[in-house]
Amino acid sequence: MDKIKDTRSFMRITHRYLGYFLAGIMAVYAVSGVLLIYRDTDFLKKEKKYDKVIEKNLDEKALGKELRIKNFEIEKTEGTVLKFKQGTYDAATGQAKYSKKELPFVLDKMTKLHKAQSKDRLSPLNTFFGISLFFFVISSFWMFNPKTKAFKRGMIFTAVGLVVSILLLLL
Repeated sequence: MDKIKDTRSFMRITHRYLGYFLAGIMAVYAVSGVLLIYRDTDFLKKEKKYDKVIEKNLDEKALGKELRIKNFEIEKTEGTVLKFKQGTYDAATGQAKYSKKELPFVLDKMTKLHKAQSKDRLSPLNTFFGISLFFFVISSFWMFNPKTKAFKRGMIFTAVGLVVSILLLLL
């Protein structure tokens, strides 16, 4: 293994091996991040049909929550049968027949990486990944000697990147 002599060698060595370690995780985050950009479309989604019995006599809000359908809206009521864009619900029997467009299993699991909350099983991975990315930001400043042209140019690019990202956040 490489010898750590000073802060610069520590940053460079840790940056290198942490980068190799995180390469697979970064690939998964990259793919799932791109998929999340298009979550409001049907890109790569397939229609899945559901036929299940749920609680009886649910109101519109509770039914939408139970079926996990965003922007749920009842279009028509015929007796005890409530009709909505995705299907039907019989309030008397609790029978719900509906369809949803969903990502394939593996892609759906990948996108859940970005949606994890502190109570989720994936939160330690997300925290580790975030801290590691922040370490990459800091350690990258030890990759070049501060007196070189590459470092000075890098600082300009860093400043421009920071300004652009702040502007995009505020607009």
